[in-house]
Amino acid sequence: MNTSSHRFFFPLIAVATILSLCLLPFLTQAQAKPKWEEFRSYEGRFRVLTPGAMRTKTDSIETAIGKLAYHTFFFEDAAQSTENVVYLLSYCDYPAGSLHHDSIALVAEFFDASVQESAFSVAGDVAWSNDIKLGAYPGKSWRVDYKDKRAVIKTRAYVVGNRYYSVQTVMKRERSLNAASDKFLESFRVFE
Repeated sequence: MNTSSHRFFFPLIAVATILSLCLLPFLTQAQAKPKWEEFRSYEGRFRVLTPGAMRTKTDSIETAIGKLAYHTFFFEDAAQSTENVVYLLSYCDYPAGSLHHDSIALVAEFFDASVQESAFSVAGDVAWSNDIKLGAYPGKSWRVDYKDKRAVIKTRAYVVGNRYYSVQTVMKRERSLNAASDKFLESFRVFE
């Protein structure tokens, strides 16, 4: 990580903690297809389709730019036998002036550092990354291969005002191309 990126807090540490709890040994049992439903968070100002009930966790973390509340919503397949082991959606509000979606250079630097930190937090490698958008809001999409390239994390992240959103799926490498991951990642929307 370069020194200019240290002014940001990378909330991926909390995600790495949840991933370590969720990544028990993978099982190969067959399981019925989940019933997808829309999950809404009015406080988080988002909606997303999920294959099951989301659980929530909020961490309060002291950073160089102050104390930040990092909100995480996740669904974990109890049997871990479907296409994805875990579905995650997180958001964090940054102090006014420290990050805003209109600050093009600042947001680009933030996303680049976030991609690298996400790989570092799970001792993985970035397979690819692309710039994306959610309406008028800038975003980044990337994939990290980890656990000796046996597991994959796909991420779509966005900056909306001073809020950072991260939408992720985790799966075994051989299941890295699956419709459930795409459905979850592509269904994410923000609202006022």
